[in-house]
Amino acid sequence: DLATATGTLTETSDVSSIALGNPNQVTVTLNEYGSAVTTTKKLNLTSFNDVDAALADIIAYNAADSIDTVVSSVLTGGSNALYGGTATGTASVTASGTMTTALIRKAVVQLRSNKAVPRIGELYAAYVHPRQAADLRAESGTGGFQELTKYVERTPFVAGAVGALEGAYIVETPRVPSETNASSVVVYKAVVAGREALAEALAQDTSVVIGPEIDALRRFRTIGWYTFAGWNRLREAALYRIETATTIN
Repeated sequence: DLATATGTLTETSDVSSIALGNPNQVTVTLNEYGSAVTTTKKLNLTSFNDVDAALADIIAYNAADSIDTVVSSVLTGGSNALYGGTATGTASVTASGTMTTALIRKAVVQLRSNKAVPRIGELYAAYVHPRQAADLRAESGTGGFQELTKYVERTPFVAGAVGALEGAYIVETPRVPSETNASSVVVYKAVVAGREALAEALAQDTSVVIGPEIDALRRFRTIGWYTFAGWNRLREAALYRIETATTIN
């Protein structure tokens, strides 16, 4: 960031240009990701369903699920974290340390204090597990969870968004990672982020690949997905992790 310019300008003098500071480097390592399945001609001829259509759905879902898992592990590896209840780390999260409005509020306050740029308008993005979202909905009182479509037309605000809370729009996703700590408590790791939280490098975007039929009788058909990409956290100041338990089993 540039230093603040608080001095007044002189009407007859031009400003002096200053040099930008040396940028901080963030390394993004490219890796290949992909998967494929093979079906047989016999399956296609004897199936009551459209095998190709089903495979297309399966491959598309697997690609999204796999990439989201990779990206979520990157995002939740940051150093900025809040914990449910009185916990100070993953190991000390107890069953009563659930997701609350106060935790969302604290994360948003930290992001604003860090001068992180919001994702949409003045709202940051909060990616929470559906079980965590249920705990948020269960809270009562003014200033609580507000459905985004309550007072406006029922057009999705952003894919997966279900509400707004304390300066963040809430996105429910089952791909929020979790782990079981030493006390056998399942700890879910939500993420609240602004812009520039994630760096992405794409050598080849995710695409469907149809394999050639190279067997003697052309009975085997292969379809899969492939990408050559990498991700890393770009600005730690634009990212906060919230680790909590949940009341929903």
